[in-house]
Amino acid sequence: MPAYDLFHNAVKHALQKEGWMITHDPFFIPFGGVELYVDLGAERMLAAERGNEQIAVEIKSFLSQSPVSDFHNALGQFLNYRLVLEENEPSRLLYLAIPFDIHKTFFSLPFTQLAVQRNQLKLIVFKPDQEEIATWIN
Repeated sequence: MPAYDLFHNAVKHALQKEGWMITHDPFFIPFGGVELYVDLGAERMLAAERGNEQIAVEIKSFLSQSPVSDFHNALGQFLNYRLVLEENEPSRLLYLAIPFDIHKTFFSLPFTQLAVQRNQLKLIVFKPDQEEIATWIN
């Protein structure tokens, strides 16, 4: 079982505040001889005719001395998880949850913006202290 990220509960509570039901904590997705764990699986009811919306959320704190190294690790995990989800649960969208402060600094750099765009990362920007989601970036 993987260790929880420092902001795991903050993101979990922020999602719940927005009406998401946490369905998996963590979200286990075995595939091709590998066992992977995305931090959270969640769903929420849409209008009756549209059914449920399902997501998986990988949470990253970006607290090390090197945001570039943290980004490399986060991007690698995101791409691998997305690959497996596309095979096992193609209707579930994958998001990378990042703190508001790192979004304003490191994620505003041209390098990071290009990497996010080219790799089609979906982001949840959260405020850890308030346990709130600041924005969803699709």
